[in-house]
Amino acid sequence: MTLAVHYLAARTLDTAPAEPSPPGPGEVQLAPAYVGICGTDLHIFHGDMDARVTTPAVLGHEMSGRIVRVGPGVEGWQPGDAVTVMPLRWDDSCPACLKGHQYICQHLDFIGIDSPGAMQQRWNVPAATLVRLPESLALDRAALVEPTAVAVHDVGRAQVRVGEKAVVVGGGPVGILIALVARGAGAEVRVVELSAHRRLLAAELGLTAWNPADDDVPALVGEWTGDAGADVAFEVSGAAGGVDTAVDVLGVRGRLCLVAIHPRPREVNLHRFFWRELTLIGARLYDRADFEKAVALVADGTIPADRLISKVVPLAEAPLAFEALQGGGDVMKILVDCGNDPTGALA
Repeated sequence: MTLAVHYLAARTLDTAPAEPSPPGPGEVQLAPAYVGICGTDLHIFHGDMDARVTTPAVLGHEMSGRIVRVGPGVEGWQPGDAVTVMPLRWDDSCPACLKGHQYICQHLDFIGIDSPGAMQQRWNVPAATLVRLPESLALDRAALVEPTAVAVHDVGRAQVRVGEKAVVVGGGPVGILIALVARGAGAEVRVVELSAHRRLLAAELGLTAWNPADDDVPALVGEWTGDAGADVAFEVSGAAGGVDTAVDVLGVRGRLCLVAIHPRPREVNLHRFFWRELTLIGARLYDRADFEKAVALVADGTIPADRLISKVVPLAEAPLAFEALQGGGDVMKILVDCGNDPTGALA
């Protein structure tokens, strides 16, 4: 018998025994090593996605682990392989898929939201979702590949170029990852973040961070850019004020990349869009190329994943970790240790 964390209702999780079934045709069975808790998981925990999530639901889509069993018809994979999962399943027949945009399929199954996720000791997934990890990459750090893939996709969607000036509004895990990926692409980057703890971490990573509660951010951007304004802004805060800041800092023909999930419609200064010929870009998920680049960035240290991990908790304490994250405080990324040893066997 293995364990799994289940979402039952708003602010209610439990850790209970689960009986894993063998992997079916085209599937593999994984032993998740580490699972990250992200903002979407917190939205589910708060009950904000009850219309979409079928309870009891196993959460988790930021993960690393090893294959323990291979189902019929699976080739190229074997027990012991270190992997992460690109948690997307598409139908290949909707208009988005037919245009080559499978990752935003109109009937997308986001694994860990629409179907069971990784916060369990045994997990069956389609082999097509696997992304190989180098053996040299520690599995705790590899759990940050999925959010790094988000950042890679965001920076790519925004078409960040060498020498451009980029402002990241919101210095949580994804915001910091976007800043690091953008810097790696050759941009000069500034981060806007209310939390002193997160600003300190940004500074430790060599990033300049401003506090919007005390600093006149548009004025600082003006000084930084010679009154030209930023070339690109990333809205990662999810707050109305963050939207205003992201729009206000942009120069002529600047690009606003919308990353955060805004739960309700926001007022936007459309006159600013008209006057400066701004562009709004949506950025939702990632494709396989983004994932593979993310693996490389974490593996080569461009993304210092270990610096972003605030705490690792055992599977049985996952409900407490959700409570800690929703309370804010001095945390960045919390990982859940699923209790499998480095070979994938139950510890």
